[in-house]
Amino acid sequence: MSQIDSILGLPGLAVQRVDRKLGIHVWAKPSTRPPCVYCTSDSVRIKATHSRTLKHTRQGNQIMILHLSIPKYHCTSCNRYFRHQFPWARPRLRATESYRLEVFEAHDGGVSQSKLALTHRIGSATIERWYQHLIKRRVSELSGRACPRVLGIDEHFFSRKKGYATTLVDLKNHKVFDVVLGRSEPSLRQYLSRLPGRELVQIVVMDLSETYRNIVQKYFPNAKIVADRFHVIRLVNQHFLNLWKQQDPVGRMNRGLLSLMRRHQWNLSQEQRDNLARYLEPFPVLKALYFAKQRLNKLLRLKNLTARHAQNFLGRLLKLIRQFAQSPAKTLASTLTSWIEPIVRMWRFSKSNGITEGFHTKMEMMSRRAYGFRNFENYRLRVLAHCGWNGVFCRV
Repeated sequence: MSQIDSILGLPGLAVQRVDRKLGIHVWAKPSTRPPCVYCTSDSVRIKATHSRTLKHTRQGNQIMILHLSIPKYHCTSCNRYFRHQFPWARPRLRATESYRLEVFEAHDGGVSQSKLALTHRIGSATIERWYQHLIKRRVSELSGRACPRVLGIDEHFFSRKKGYATTLVDLKNHKVFDVVLGRSEPSLRQYLSRLPGRELVQIVVMDLSETYRNIVQKYFPNAKIVADRFHVIRLVNQHFLNLWKQQDPVGRMNRGLLSLMRRHQWNLSQEQRDNLARYLEPFPVLKALYFAKQRLNKLLRLKNLTARHAQNFLGRLLKLIRQFAQSPAKTLASTLTSWIEPIVRMWRFSKSNGITEGFHTKMEMMSRRAYGFRNFENYRLRVLAHCGWNGVFCRV
């Protein structure tokens, strides 16, 4: 390719003339004659030509206008006609794929439609149409994926009319696998029953939701459930605060005491520990529950343990749960007992649903910028395009 031909960056073209008086206008024609698209014969002749004008990428802050001379060929072997095809220019469009991708990347990066309409001399509706087309193309590349080996499941709010949606996240690659409307087994049944590769899932990280546990046991037969550490510790703290309210409703309303009670004991200063000890002295039951909760949280914060160390700490955890079962915290003991296997597995597994919660924050920001979504499919396309696609479109 000569230097003048490289101005376009498009293969298979020979530049005939360049005019820079009003913008950049380039006249070009195909550099080679292709074989017949029907019989692959080389005996083709040019029957006629027609011109086509396309917008190309900007150079020096000026839009390049491409004037193509497109031949119509006649194959003498099969006696059929065909036109010259370019991979970088789709039929009946007035812009090259490189130009459409340039507009898409600018709008995806935060440039408004009104600003792009001024700089690229196209309408806002055209920008939106190109953007939606390339987003659907992004998502279509994800349609054939199998389920990830490590899966995170959680719910998030979509709209007041349609309720909640379920997020499936590939925790190993930090990508959103899919977003499905609904959070109950009947609403997810059709999607999960057709999900390819669900038998390949080995680990599912989730909060202490009985609904999601039943779904995982039914639709992911080879998966082991791992409890999310944040939700387990939050459950323990919520139960303790409710018991504190029963023991001392007045003290529970004190914001200073509430701050001390919520924090881990090892994060308190000596003065704060002394103040807390003076408060707990008249409440022996509450004092015992407080120190038992601190020991339990210390066990729940353990991670990356070997099998032998996890076996040693399991005895301490079961002993604490039995103590809770003989105290006013019977409900907490019952919940921990029913989830004992997923809770113990989080000692051995390093991933958590913090990745999923981070994606939920990003989804919320996307919804705010769009002033809310009414159509869930549009919302799903936007989420998968921004949070579930890890590649770039190749410029032709």
